Amino acid sequence: MAEPQGEPGNYVARISEWADSHLTVLRNISTGMAIAGVILFAKSIKLTTKFTSALDIPVEFIEKNVKLRGRLCHITEKGLEVEHVPISLPFLSSLQRKWQSNGVLLVRLAGVELTPNAMAWLQEELKPAQMMWFQLLGREDLVLDCLILVNKGRFFSVCLNEEILRQGLGKTTRIEGLHHDSPLYWKLHKRLLQAELKALKKNKGIWKEESYVEKLKDHISNNKFVQKLKQFANWLRIRI
Repeated sequence: MAEPQGEPGNYVARISEWADSHLTVLRNISTGMAIAGVILFAKSIKLTTKFTSALDIPVEFIEKNVKLRGRLCHITEKGLEVEHVPISLPFLSSLQRKWQSNGVLLVRLAGVELTPNAMAWLQEELKPAQMMWFQLLGREDLVLDCLILVNKGRFFSVCLNEEILRQGLGKTTRIEGLHHDSPLYWKLHKRLLQAELKALKKNKGIWKEESYVEKLKDHISNNKFVQKLKQFANWLRIRI
């Protein structure tokens, strides 16, 4: 027995038929809504925002020690000038670039006092426009104190803060921006001290000591009796 035209079952059937015939449209709408949702969510937590100044970075990012991705621009005496590269959304990367402004962040290696030779080492080790990650630890005016990570090969990364200390090109200092009594402070400070100790044990960089032979030569040459002998020998050479 056929259902009357006005009963609910008939409306359901009609809706199902319409949905089947417009399935592609519905899929596109749902996909569009999903993408829009992702964009709104990403923008709300500033995942897609390009930071061109240290002051633009939310306080929450620094308090939570968020890692940001960047591209090296210049190596200066004050730190590394890095262009922030935010997360790009699928299908919208070209549009994102149109929204983004230009500018660089000044990133300082946290917990490390660099020697004059450290800059030359950085210029030799780092490639132009090299990609890196920098973990936010503190902010002082327009300068960010960070741990800087660079890739060495496909599966291996190096912390520049530790590597400079391992090469004897710096000394461990207080990590600015972190509370002195926080677990993270002491965890990172311990890592930096261990890296510095390796350079000390291997006599690398500023910890390099003269060999025993060199010390002995200096001691002999500075001995007063030896100096007198040299003077006497020179006097004889002149007389002859």
